[in-house]
Parts: sequence; structure tokens; C-alpha cells
Amino acid sequence: MAGGVQRRTRSERVAALELPPGQWERAWENLSRRDVLGRVGLAFLAAALVVGLIGAWDPPFAYHVGDVPSRDIISRVSFQRANPEKTLLARHQAAAQVPYCYTQDPRPIIELRKELRNAVAQLTAAESLDKADPKLLEIWRQFEGEPVEGGAPPTPEDRESRFRRFREQFAGPENLAHLDRALAVAFAPFEQRGLLDSPSAELGRGNPDEVIVRPRGAPEPLLRVKLAEVLLGDKSAVQQSLRTHVPPDETADLLFNWVKPRLTPTLDVDLEQTAAARQKASEAVPEVTDVFKAGQLLVAARDPKTGQPIRLSAEQIELLRLEDQAAQVQRTAGEQLVRALTALALIFVMFVLCGVYMRYRQRGPLDRVSRLLTLIVLAAATVGAAKLLSADPWRAELIPLLLFGMTMSVAYRQELALVVVTVIAVIVTLAAGHDLYEFALLMSVTTVGVVNVGRIRTRRKLIYVGLACGALAAVLDVAIALLNNHPLNVFLLTDAARIGLWGLAAGFLMTGLLPFIEQVFGVLTDLSLLELGDVSHPLLQELVRRAPSTYNHSLTVGSIAEAAAEAIGARGLFVRVGAYFHDIGKMLKPGYFVENQGAEGSRHEGLVPAMSTLVIIAHIKDGSDLARQYRLPQPIIDLIVQHHGTTLVEYFYDRAHERSQTDPNGDEPDENLFRYPGPKPQTKEAAVLMLTDAVESASRTLIDPAPARIESLVRSIAERRLHDGQFDESGLTLRELRTIEKSLVMSLISIYHGRIKYPEPRGEARGESRGEPASQRAAGAAAEDQHQSDVAAAPVTAPAAAPAARN
Repeated sequence: MAGGVQRRTRSERVAALELPPGQWERAWENLSRRDVLGRVGLAFLAAALVVGLIGAWDPPFAYHVGDVPSRDIISRVSFQRANPEKTLLARHQAAAQVPYCYTQDPRPIIELRKELRNAVAQLTAAESLDKADPKLLEIWRQFEGEPVEGGAPPTPEDRESRFRRFREQFAGPENLAHLDRALAVAFAPFEQRGLLDSPSAELGRGNPDEVIVRPRGAPEPLLRVKLAEVLLGDKSAVQQSLRTHVPPDETADLLFNWVKPRLTPTLDVDLEQTAAARQKASEAVPEVTDVFKAGQLLVAARDPKTGQPIRLSAEQIELLRLEDQAAQVQRTAGEQLVRALTALALIFVMFVLCGVYMRYRQRGPLDRVSRLLTLIVLAAATVGAAKLLSADPWRAELIPLLLFGMTMSVAYRQELALVVVTVIAVIVTLAAGHDLYEFALLMSVTTVGVVNVGRIRTRRKLIYVGLACGALAAVLDVAIALLNNHPLNVFLLTDAARIGLWGLAAGFLMTGLLPFIEQVFGVLTDLSLLELGDVSHPLLQELVRRAPSTYNHSLTVGSIAEAAAEAIGARGLFVRVGAYFHDIGKMLKPGYFVENQGAEGSRHEGLVPAMSTLVIIAHIKDGSDLARQYRLPQPIIDLIVQHHGTTLVEYFYDRAHERSQTDPNGDEPDENLFRYPGPKPQTKEAAVLMLTDAVESASRTLIDPAPARIESLVRSIAERRLHDGQFDESGLTLRELRTIEKSLVMSLISIYHGRIKYPEPRGEARGESRGEPASQRAAGAAAEDQHQSDVAAAPVTAPAAAPAARN
């Protein structure tokens, strides 16, 4: 077939048919986007952070003081518990076995040994007792000692004979040197160990058989000796040492007779050293422990005497904690890793599901990474604080969870707050080792807090919410206890009062934190809006002074817009306060806007349409700059920027179009140059303000504001804004748009309601009393019509268009 197209078979046509992607394909395409992957990565990092905060690799310790165990608690592993009483007793016994410490001063013994040698030397200088002077005789009598009691005194011959033998033994330098050496050896043990006259009075509390000797002036060495070796007693030890090293016994006894009365104690008790030694001995004693075997009963669920359920005491909690720590130590790294990964997967999935909910229901936290990070940090801080406060004695995990729920309710919608709070409550329950009953209590109380926060118009609101949450928590705590067959007693009521107090405390804390929450999340509560909407605000006062008609227009728009916003469930107070400030940019060039023009006429007569449009549009940027200069909240600035969206300044666009038609060389005007920069309204409140501002401006051009004309005007303006796509990003539905229209119609009808026309004097009725001829009045009306707003250019029954300056 010449020039024809090749025919395809049926199968080829079917194969060439491209079907739209399925659900899973669309999901994969969305997941492959960089921004989505980034947010999923943040969710994973947040889950890992939470796992680290709660220590998810180990099971939590699930017991608290006052808990009523439902069954007997058996030890899972063998472990030991320190016994302080036995340890203290053992350490006391060890300290008691430490002997007293003494300080040894060997100098008296050394001096005594020297004196003994000198005395012997003096005696050897005499040839006999008969020739000895009295001094030597006295020295020899000291050597002889006292006669034995009951025995006969020695004869002179015996004394002389003994003296000669003594003299012959030590006469001469060599013998004296030998004596010195023998005395040094004989007295060496006593110079080292010392001599003690009698034990210290405190010695009975220590080891009575030994003492510790330390040389004076030197901390070491310490010498542990038998008490009998240092006690003077009858001084027989010194005599025996002399007999051993200075033979014969007769000579040694003579020397001992001289030494005996001169022997004095050389040991002084050292209480400080004794205390240190006993402390050291006490610390060396290892801790005494009680051993518990695996399978041994740790806590019985019921009192064996009365059969009543018991409440865990602090001592029992400590025992159970030791058992839990021993069980954790025996867990392998593999077991810890598996539990950590399981918790990580669970938390990550819950976070992703929250993100999916935000994606389809409320994108606020997902729009900007900074918002998402703020939410993640707040959630992690909540989990960490709840984990910390869940321990005894506070058990106040309700406080951070309730604060988080109320914060989310203030910052976002209640539905999102409930979703996120549920996830955090699950994590807190896992971290604290709670059961299903405690999870139900936490969720119920937090839900009451989230739902009742609502619009905060008074400072007492949050305190009342906290009081309600605390009351519910107390009631639920008692109810859960009774369901578990716990006795209703003072302890149970005290526990309920404690948890109720935490709810009230959360209300007070939220009241103090509210300004910071508003600043962090960029939100405005009704309480802040009431303060901001005070007409004494400097910006509003300046607007009254510079552009009083614009000020009156703003007040009227505020009252009408508030009613319209309330009709669709939006924040009417927010719209009203935003309306007060929406035209503050006009105060910089008030004469270019028709409501502020006087008898001098319009300043736009000498400007080309494009320049007039720039002047009109500039009030948006000027208003936002003034708002930032006076530190108005960002939501108010957003209303200022968005209340005109990207609408067309039709009056001046039409004038530019007319000029291009009459000018042969003129180009068609670019419509984008005659549009506001936007953005379009992003919220329902901004959409309500846009529509109310246009309707209020256009309604002033109606010569006969009958209800039908007002309704036609409102519907026309709403339709034009809708067809222009100004409401596409606001989330406004058609049903809500119709509701707003009805509210605006009712408000305008009430403003322009009919009044009784009173008769006027004939001259004033014609304007003659003011000296105003009819021709001048007609010229003024024509001048007003010339500056009509673009919003009235729609086909309504009004005889003229609205002033352009009202844009």
C-alpha cells in the first residue's frame, strides 16, 4: 500500500501499551530519591542513638521498691552478695590481732654498756681491796650486789679472792677490748628489740603475746618480737645473755649485779603507728560474701506467716539487682548483639512508619532537615530522661513523656503528636522494663495531655492540664493495682499520690518552657497571640499615625477573617492578629494606596503602570522587613508575605494592556511583571486572610451593598482565586472554601446592614450647606472609581471597579 503505515499485529499493539507504575514501583521510585534516602538515614541514626541511650543490648532491670511480685523470684545464676556485718567483724578481728607498735631508743643501753666498761676498768686499776680507795670499794660493792637473803655474808678473804679473779680476767687493754666486744654482743638483742617495763594499758585489746618494734627516727624496718623477749621482769634475760657471752658465770653475775639496778625501759608505745598497722591489716581482709546458687529462692511472692502479697523492700531490690548484674555478666557478646540489632530494627521501623504518616498526613517535620533534626533530638532527649528518671526513688518517667506529648501538640497537630508519643511510649516501656499495664497508664495520661492542650489562651491552662493528667495517673495506678489483687493500703495511696504529683509537675514545667518551645519550633500559641495582638504594639501605633485608613482596614479584615477561620476549624485568633500586621508595609508609602489618598488625588497618574505595580507590590517586602526589624514571629511574617500569593495586579495590567493596544510600537505586557512575588498561601489561615482581604477591599466599592450583591461579589472573588491556583498549596478543600464564603457573606451583611434614613435639611441634602456643588461631588466619585482595586474587576453588579491601591 503506497504511502501507508505498516500495520501492527494485535500482540504488538498490546506489548506497546505502557501501563502506569504499580504501587511497589512508585514506592521504590520515591525511596530512591536523595531527599527521601537522607531522611531514612536520619531515622536510622536516630534509632541507633536511642539504642545507645537505653542500653538495649542488655535487658532492663524490671523491679522497683514497692513492687508486688506476681510469683516467687528464683535466681537464674549463681552469684555472691557482700555481707557487711561479717566483713566488719572479720576486719575487727584482724585489727585486734595486730600487736601494739613501740619505738625503740637504743641509746640508754649503749650508754649503760660504756659505763659498765669504765667501771670494770677502774676496778682493774686497783691491786687489792685493801689498797683500794673508798670510791672503788663502793663500785665493787655494786658489782657484788646484795647478799642472798638468809645466807651468810661473804668473808673478807672471799671478797678479796673474788676481786682478784675478776681483776685478773679483765686486767690489761686486751682483756678490756675483749670485754667490750663481749658486752656489745651480749647487749645487741636488747639494743635492737628494746626493753619494756610493763605492757601498755591498751595492750589487752590487741595481741598480748607480741609487740612490733620500730627504731626511733626510721620508719623501717619493723620488728615483730615476742613480748617476753622485751619485758624487763626480773631481768633474767640480760643475766642469761651475759652468762652466755662473758663467762664464767661468776663474772657474768658480777656484771649483772652492777647492770641490774641501772636497766630502764627503752620502748615507748606508738599509738599512731599502731592505728596505721591495724588499719592496714583490716583493709587486707577480703570482703566476706554470701553465696547464692542458681535456682535458689530469692524473694517469696507471699509472706510465709500471713500469706499476704509482699512489697519489695530496698534490701530485696539490692539482692535482685546483684542477681541481674551477675546474669548480665554471663551473657555472651553474641546474645548482646542480637538483642541490640533487634531493638534497632524495631525502633527504626517505628520511626519510618512515623515518617510515612508525616508524608501523607502532615509534612511539617519532613519539609526541612532542621525541623526533623529538632524532632529527633527532642525524642532522644525524652527517651534518655525517661530512662534516667525511671529508676528508684523517683520513678518519674511520666514527666519527660508528658512534656514531649504536650510539646508536639503545641508545635504540630494533635494527630501527629499522638502518633509520635505512642512510639516514644513504646520505647520508654522497653527501656524501663515496664509491662502492658504501665504502658497503658503512660499512654492514657499522655493522650489526655495531648488532647487537652488545645489552644492556650491563659497561663493557667497548662497547669490545669497537668492537674488533670496527674489525677488520671493516680486513679489508673490504683485501678491497675486492684486489678492485680494488690491490697488497698497507705503504701498504694502514697504511690498513686506520687505519680499524680509528677503529672502536676509536668504542667508547671510546660508553663515555664512554653516560650522556648514557641521559639524553637516557630509556633505561636493563643497566649502569645493575645499579647502580640495588643493595639499598643509599636508597629500598630505607627500604622495608625501614618496610614489610619489602612489601620482601620486591617482591623476590619481581622474581625471578619477570625470568624471565617473559626468556621472551618482553623486558628481564628492567629488570622486576626496576622491581619492586624498584614499591611504594615503600606505605612512607608501610604499616599500610593487609595484608602489613604486625600483630596490631592492619585499619585499613580504620573507613573507608568509597571512602576505603579512595583510600588504596590513593594508593600509586601516592606512589611516583612518591618516585621523582622520589630522581631515579629515567623508565622506572622509568613502571613504578611503570603496574603497576596502570586495574584495579578489587574488594574495596572489592564492599563498596560490598553497602552500596548493604542501604541503601534508597544509590546504586549508580561503578565509575570504584574504579579506579586508570592509564595502562595501555605496554610489555611493564610488562604482565609487572602480571601478576606480581597473581599473586604472590594466590598467598599459597592454602592448598594445588598445581600445578593455581597454574595455575588464574594463568590466571584473566591472563584477567581481558586481558578488562579492560589489555594493549591494551602490544603484548603472546596467544602471549606464554601464555608469561608458563607462566613464572609454573613460578616459583610452585618457590617453593611440597612439603616433608617433620617430626613436632612434641604441644603445639606444637596451638599450646598458645605459649599460643595454637585459637579465637584461627581468628579470626586469619578476619581475614586479610577483607582479601583483589581479584586473588583470580576463581573459583579457593582457599577465600578475596586481601587488598585488596595492590593
